[in-house]
Amino acid sequence: QVQLVESGGGLVQAGGSPRLSCVTSGRIFSINTMGWYRQAPGNQRELVAGISSGGSANYADSVKGRLPISRDNAKNTVYLQMNNLKPEYTAVYYCNRVGPGFRVFVTDYWGKGTLVTVSS
Repeated sequence: QVQLVESGGGLVQAGGSPRLSCVTSGRIFSINTMGWYRQAPGNQRELVAGISSGGSANYADSVKGRLPISRDNAKNTVYLQMNNLKPEYTAVYYCNRVGPGFRVFVTDYWGKGTLVTVSS
C-alpha cells in the first residue's frame, strides 16, 4: 500500500519560510517524479512543483523562485521550501506523483496534506 505523509505546515506570518516534508513509501518514490500539489480555499487542486528521481525540477509559473523543491532518495522524502510567503499561498499542500512533462499524474492515494496558513 502506498503511503504519503505530509508535514511542516501551520500558521505562518507573511514573509516566513517554512519547509514542508513528505515521506512516501518506497514503492512509488524511487522510480517516479514526485511533486507538490496545493488546494487553496474555493479552488481546485493544482500542481506547483515536481522533481525527478535524478533531481531535475519543474515549477508552475506562479511559484517559480519562491518554492524550491528537493528530495532525499535515501529517506524517500520530498521537500518544499517555502520562501518569503504571501497570504495567497494559503492552501493545503499535498505530495504525489508527477507525470512526464510536468503533468498531473497522481496515484490513487493521497495523504492528509499539510495546511499552510499565511497571515498578513
